[in-house]
Amino acid sequence: MVSEEGFVKRVDELRAAGAKYIFLKTGAYRPADLARAVKFASLAKIDLLTVDGAGGGTGMSPWRMMNEWGVPTVYLQALLTKYCDRLAAKGEYVPPVAMAGGFTLEDHMFKGFAMSAPYVKSIAMARSALTAAMVGKNVGQLIKDGKVPTEYKKYGENLEQIFINTAVLKDKLGDRFNDLPVGAIGVYTYFERLSQGLRQFMCGARKFGLDYITRDDLVALTPEAAQLSGIKYVMEADADEVEKILG
Repeated sequence: MVSEEGFVKRVDELRAAGAKYIFLKTGAYRPADLARAVKFASLAKIDLLTVDGAGGGTGMSPWRMMNEWGVPTVYLQALLTKYCDRLAAKGEYVPPVAMAGGFTLEDHMFKGFAMSAPYVKSIAMARSALTAAMVGKNVGQLIKDGKVPTEYKKYGENLEQIFINTAVLKDKLGDRFNDLPVGAIGVYTYFERLSQGLRQFMCGARKFGLDYITRDDLVALTPEAAQLSGIKYVMEADADEVEKILG
């Protein structure tokens, strides 16, 4: 593995060459190597550390190495949170973190932000967006060929009816819309769904900005999950507040 000295030296070389931002992308590492990534990223004061658990994947999946041969995301994120807490307690620099590894929907995103708050600043995705692009492309071709699948016919038989954000994109792009691949419409629609869904979760939690999401926005449903993550077990959550209420 890379040494502390070698890592810091390489970051200095990249900055000297004109790099404005320095990112480090990790994989489903063993604990010692995750600790090295966190510590070295702190020492070099890089701009973003991406931590990617298993099963995740970069679009090459299904591939056993990506899915099964590393530390699962929830376990890796629990370790990440402990390591970042230790650096923060000593007043050391904690780099912004992007969490990855199997995130596909808005509830996953909310949990990803909350479990490692305040360190996780973004959720990274690959396979889900590639899937949205592929499905968008395939459905677009079926519409063009006049072979709309039955499950989509309840919405209609053209782009505007089946892809809800088509009208929005037409308004944004004007004449350039005609050059837009339907796969791109699929990706745009997918991320609009995530955006809206995440805002709804945040509204329910009365958190109207990502910076306000905290670890106590979650509960663990099993004692094992509570022990693993440090998140309060559901039967013990809000215990102090309950005592104040009941007397």
